[in-house]
Amino acid sequence: MASSNFLGRLSNLFTGFLSLFVSGIEKNNPEIAYENSINSMKANYDRLKKAAGAIIRQRDDVTTRLHNAKQKQAQLEANLQQAMDTNQDDLAVSILQMKNDNDQSVTELTAEAETAMAEAEKIKDALLEMKSEIKRVEDERDRNLAKLAGAKAKIQIHSQLEGLSVDAEIRALDNVRGHIANVISEANLGDELRGADLDVRMKGLQKGASRATAEAQLAQLKAARAQGAGAKQM
Repeated sequence: MASSNFLGRLSNLFTGFLSLFVSGIEKNNPEIAYENSINSMKANYDRLKKAAGAIIRQRDDVTTRLHNAKQKQAQLEANLQQAMDTNQDDLAVSILQMKNDNDQSVTELTAEAETAMAEAEKIKDALLEMKSEIKRVEDERDRNLAKLAGAKAKIQIHSQLEGLSVDAEIRALDNVRGHIANVISEANLGDELRGADLDVRMKGLQKGASRATAEAQLAQLKAARAQGAGAKQM
């Protein structure tokens, strides 16, 4: 008894794990989940359709027997009238017995036919409803899988955009900018050097002029001194 309970619990545990495993697969693969559900619904539809076939066949059988019983009822009524018209009482009694039995059959078959027709209509409605539900789920599958595909495409695009790096391009432009700045600086340096050279030459000229002026002044001073010395000797 304990072993049986243990095996039962073990079976339930395995079933639970299997259910979780399948549920996880279906969650990560909605296409599989939809296909499993739709296939299960179609299998139920096929089973219900077979059951409906049996009920429809039963309805048709009851309807046929009721039709035959009503025809027999009309025939027995006509035979009874003929027997009574010809004063064949013994035949009329026999016909009445058959008619009473047939009338009972008509009553029973009428009730049975009504039940069979109601059951047939009920199962037909169930089939139509199930077929409509299958179509609804198929449409839902197509819509949701299309939405899912679009969402995955967006995620992939966003991921690719986020993964794109412009560092190399920025570094390349920085190198270009640096090169341009260096060329401009080099050009400016040439201008500065040329300006500095002119300044040096101007300063040289100014220095030469200053020396010439000083030398002229010295010559004048010497001449004045010599002239003064000559005047004293006289």
